[in-house]
Formats: sequence, structure tokens, C-alpha cells
Amino acid sequence: MLPAGTVRLPAKPQVNKVSPKSERWSHNPRQHHPYQVGRLAELRENAGMAARRLDQDRIRAALNAQLAEAGEPPFPGPAKDAGPACVAAVLKVYDAGGKPLREAARAAVRYLLDELVAVAPGRTVEVRVPPYAAVQCVEGPRHTRGTPPNVVQIDPRTWLELATGRTAWGDAVADGRATASGSRADLSAYLPLA
Repeated sequence: MLPAGTVRLPAKPQVNKVSPKSERWSHNPRQHHPYQVGRLAELRENAGMAARRLDQDRIRAALNAQLAEAGEPPFPGPAKDAGPACVAAVLKVYDAGGKPLREAARAAVRYLLDELVAVAPGRTVEVRVPPYAAVQCVEGPRHTRGTPPNVVQIDPRTWLELATGRTAWGDAVADGRATASGSRADLSAYLPLA
């Protein structure tokens, strides 16, 4: 019985609460969360396949935007030549002391990382070019969890200069523009790419 003058509020709707982690995840390795089952199937299906490459139309769009920003006409060449042309356009902006458009810089970086993976397939070394992309390459022991033992981290401009031969690997590492950790993190055998 409620005291006089008290108003009874309607009951709150019941919300499904997540059970504790111990109940949500089974310790049986054959029982996985539904997302994990789909992800594991996807990984098994894609095992051994080449990494997903950046779409040629996206590279061309980024290149044309960068050219328009510089007051130049759109790229007239075939789609297969848009990657190298995008790299050249972005380097031209860097050389002039400017900052390239984000999508053009991303397309140029990603294009050259895809070329690196094609030249040095594998999963031993992780090459990171923040904020645009990271790939795994180079044959050897496969890395599966946590921070990889062989990591290369490079800023976008230095990566473009390394991949095109404008800068030597040893100079970039000595200057601190590229950091390489791990016994297999030396990319000098694979550079320049273009």
C-alpha cells in the first residue's frame, strides 16, 4: 500500500541485458560467436588469395580531383595508368610545398603498397603508412596475433619517395623518416617499385 499522495509510475519496459562474458562465450573452441563463425569462414575462403586492390575508378577520381585542384585538365589515359599518374601528381604537390588532397594521397599510397605486396607477397612484415593504409608482405614466418615482430612505419611523403626511388631506404631509416623494427623489416631489396 502506497502512502497518501504518492503517484504510481508505470513499470519500466524490460531491456534485455547482456549476460556476463563467461556465459556469452563458450570455452569450447568449436562454439563461436555468430560473427566469429562468419569471419572465420571468410578468412578460410580468402586464404591464399591476393590482397584486395584499390579500385581503378577510385584512383582515377582521386587523381582527377587532385589535377582539378592544381588547375590541370582531367587525366586522359587508360585506367591502368591512373595509379602511376596519381603518384606523380601527389609528388608534384609535395615538391611545390603544398599538401595534396587526402583522397589523392591515399590512392597514391595505397597503389604503391599494393605494388609492394605484388612484388613481395607474404605476411612477415607489416608496412604502415598512417593514416592511409597498412599491408603485410615479405615471405617468411606468418604473423597471426598481436603486434607483429617486423614493423615498418613511414609517413606518406617518405613512402612515395622510397617507392619511386627518390630516397634510399638506408637514408630514410637513418634520418628517422622511416622506422623499422625486427630482423626482416628491411625493405631495401624491394625498393624502388616504380
